[in-house]
Amino acid sequence: MTITTNTTTQTTPLTASSQPKMIDKFGRHIDYVRLSVTDRCDFRCVYCMTEDMTFLPRKDVLTLEEIYQVGRAFTELGVSRLRLTGGEPLVRNNVIALVQALGRLPGLRELLLTTNGAQLVQMAAPLREAGVNRINISIDSLDPDRFKRITRTGRLDKVLAGIEAARGCNFDRIRLNTVIMKGYNDDEVLTLTDYAVERGLDIAFIEEMPLGQASDHLREETVCSNDWVLEQIQQRYTLQNTSDTTAGPSRYYRIPGERSRIGFISPMSHNFCGDCNRVRMTVEGRLLLCLGNEHSADLRKILRAGNEQNNRRDEMAQLEASEELPVSSELKAAIIAAMDLKPERHHFYESDYAQPVRLMNMTGG
Repeated sequence: MTITTNTTTQTTPLTASSQPKMIDKFGRHIDYVRLSVTDRCDFRCVYCMTEDMTFLPRKDVLTLEEIYQVGRAFTELGVSRLRLTGGEPLVRNNVIALVQALGRLPGLRELLLTTNGAQLVQMAAPLREAGVNRINISIDSLDPDRFKRITRTGRLDKVLAGIEAARGCNFDRIRLNTVIMKGYNDDEVLTLTDYAVERGLDIAFIEEMPLGQASDHLREETVCSNDWVLEQIQQRYTLQNTSDTTAGPSRYYRIPGERSRIGFISPMSHNFCGDCNRVRMTVEGRLLLCLGNEHSADLRKILRAGNEQNNRRDEMAQLEASEELPVSSELKAAIIAAMDLKPERHHFYESDYAQPVRLMNMTGG
């Protein structure tokens, strides 16, 4: 197996102990995996993509069956939470069939999804029926013109309708994800918080990360600290610290008397790498061990060993057949071996460290 790090390429033998554990060399237990199902999206959010994007050719994108095989391998190795991401996962053809297959995996405690919400009017109910427990919906403004500026192609009314559709489907929780950026939407912190609280939704504020080169702004000039966001919210709401945790790194507060939780994901101002419990797979089969580093393992090469052309003519039939076949021992061994490449932490904005060149749509969030 070839594993790529920031500086070197090395070969690691495909071996696994008789009782494999998803524990990295810093003692962190990996029990949460994010699977990107596409690098494409119907939006072009300024912090995620450039305006003119070049997407992966179809041959480089994993099939539904291959994504399922990776998800199944992880659950058989003890992972209890899977999240489907993109790009925008709901633009992937036949994604509901993949959700259904993953939802049947033994040992999976939660199946999660992150979406921009534009497809939820049609897809919220099928997603819930297929086994999705919790859903995150990205929304960065409640002003239609500003929303269009941030997303470039998105329509706010479609997202708001999607949120309402999801509210009617009895998900365990619905969380709004918001990236606050100076000069874009930093005056909407309370407006967005009010919107979530009035509907009993969670909301998480996420600091912008320097992943790839944004085409219309300098990230270091727009990044907004969550310490400042917290101060704005405390002007209106009493926030109580809580030990609530979800699959990811959010630090949550509760508002007395309200169902909503206010979360903060603060990779820039409050490094949470010491508790990192997750890895990500990009849609071309690259297992990323850290969002902020290039350490990775090529799972596609293992998935396609002996079948590099990968017949795509009947993805649905291949997915259905895959549920009856055992997972490759080589795939599991590669995943276990890759855990030793998980770095201790990210190095965002450190001038003497090479920053990732991939944009968020390639990473899966």
